[in-house]
This record gives sequence, structure tokens and C-alpha cells, in this order.
Amino acid sequence: MKRIAVIPGDGIGPEVIAEAVETLKLAQRLYHLDLDFTWFDWGADKYLASGTTLPEGALSMLSADFDAILTGAFGDPRVPDNRHAADILLGMRMGLDLYINLRPVKLLNRKLTPLRERDLSDINFVVFRENTEGMYVFMGGNFKKGTPDEIAIQEEINTRKGVERIITAAFEYAREHGRRRVTMSDKSNVLTYGHDLWQRTFKEAAARYSDIEANHLYVDVLAMWMVLDPGRFDVIVTNNLFGDIVTDLGAGLQGGLGLAASGNINPGKVSLFEPVHGSAPQFAGKNVANPIAAVLTASMMLEYLGLNEPARAIESAVERCVEEGLTTSDIGGALGTKEAGDAIRRQLHAG
Repeated sequence: MKRIAVIPGDGIGPEVIAEAVETLKLAQRLYHLDLDFTWFDWGADKYLASGTTLPEGALSMLSADFDAILTGAFGDPRVPDNRHAADILLGMRMGLDLYINLRPVKLLNRKLTPLRERDLSDINFVVFRENTEGMYVFMGGNFKKGTPDEIAIQEEINTRKGVERIITAAFEYAREHGRRRVTMSDKSNVLTYGHDLWQRTFKEAAARYSDIEANHLYVDVLAMWMVLDPGRFDVIVTNNLFGDIVTDLGAGLQGGLGLAASGNINPGKVSLFEPVHGSAPQFAGKNVANPIAAVLTASMMLEYLGLNEPARAIESAVERCVEEGLTTSDIGGALGTKEAGDAIRRQLHAG
């Protein structure tokens, strides 16, 4: 049995996650899977009602009792500082040591990309973003805040362990998935201490994986080439901040955040899967949100759990819906959230 913790989150999260879970349940029937779903109401409503963000003991419970976590987005205007979102999502990322943020960038249909004359094979790569270090560890502070002499410091953390394991994971993925090239991106020409560590570690890893082509691009150059020639990339590995930025660029190449899936992974341990898009509270309850990112995230989760056949079947069903225009309005269709989910499930059932 594969045990799935489901945390719908805020805003449009419950709507799109509902479609993802219904799609998983259909796959469960069609492919005779043994999936068990447990729902958790962690999010803004619970925080506002009780002051609880991530309950005490939640991390040990998730680690001991579940194989994967499927979440929606977090964020609610009733909580202006989004403290609950940081506590829940970052709490799980850091507390479960989910050091790989894996984001596929895959074009499902030529009509979706803003780039002219690009085919599906031109936009098909993955980004390994370091997920537990870098600029996102909240180290720093203010001095003389609110005065003309204010000083603000935000520190970046890079450890040998953290850099080595994300780079190794990228090479391992390339080898296991038949990818020819790993590109590491940093800004070592100006960030000469922390990113020198990335440089040295990448060169050492490249020597161990001599069957994989290894190359390096500064992150500004990487962004340029992602637009000019995305087909040159197979696997990109970079730090937390740069990964956050270039993966949203990647989402734009594939047609928008409504199509972008992601996994927060610690190999062999409970890992978390979430659509890249935000909670979009202005659209909540209106049946207009695109469920594709959530459904593809569910497919990605199945692949992580070793259930490759149903994972691929779900992805193929999404591709056929996009081809036939059975989508929400953000990518040219006329369906609502529920109707778009139903269309995916019809395609999945049809095989």
C-alpha cells in the first residue's frame, strides 16, 4: 500500500487538488493500485480558527506513516504575512530534509509556448533546485530599521553536504533517465566564496560521471539560452534562489504556471509534491482554476512511488486534452476546473 497525505491548502488549492485526487482514484481502479488517502486541513482556515500552523508531531507522523504528500498552494490575504504558509510548507521542506526541488519543464503542445517555431523536443528538460540552503534560510537582520541609516543583511548558506548531494542527484537522474547533459548554473564570477564551492563540487562530480556531458553557465547566461535555445538543456542544477527564478521562466516556456508540476524530494523517504502555481485566492470557489498542474503533480508523485505506467497514462491523458482544447480558459479552452478534470479522466479511462 502507498499511503498519501493530502493537504489541499488555501485558495484554489482545494479545487485543483480534488481533481488530482479524483484522477488518482480512477488510475487506482484502472491499474489496480493500492493507494490510501488521508486528508489534513492545515492551512489558513485552521490557523485563523486555532492559531495552529504545522501541528506538533506532524513531521514525525508524516515521516513514519506516509509514502508521499500531495499539497495545494498556501497563501491567504487574511494572513498578510503568510506566516502559516511559511510554517507549513517550509516547515515540511526543512523538517523532512526535502533537499531536491525537482521541476520538469516539458512542452505538451506547440501552441502553448510563446517561442516561435519550437517543437516538443525543444522544451523538455528538468531543473534540480537545491531546496534547503542558499538565500532561503532566513539568516540576517536589520539595523536602524526605518531610519535613513538602515542596514539590511540577508545571508546565503552553502554547505559541502548540501551542494554535493543536489549535484549528485542531478547526475544520477541524468544517468537513470537517459539524459545526455547536466548544466550547473551559478554566479561564481562575483559570488566568489559560496559559488566557488559549487564550482569545485561540480567538477568533482563530473569526473565521477564521465558518461554524462557536464557544462556550466552563469545564471544570467542560462536565462538567455533558455529562451534562445531551450533544446540544449537536459538537466539543470542550481541553487535555491536561482532555481526559484529559472523554473518560473521554464513554466513560461511550457505555457504558464497552470501547467507546472514540482516535487520536493528526499530520495527513498517521504516526499512532497505540489503544483508550482500560487493559491490565487481571487479565483477560489469560481471553478476557473486550471487543474493540469495539480494532475501532473499527482502523476509525478506516482512516478516517484515507482508506479510508472499509470503516471505516464495520466500525462498522456493531459496531453490529449490539451491537443483537443479540453482545458480551462487560461490556455485557450472553455471548461471550468471540474469539467477540465472530468475531461482528463475520460481520456485516462479511454486509454
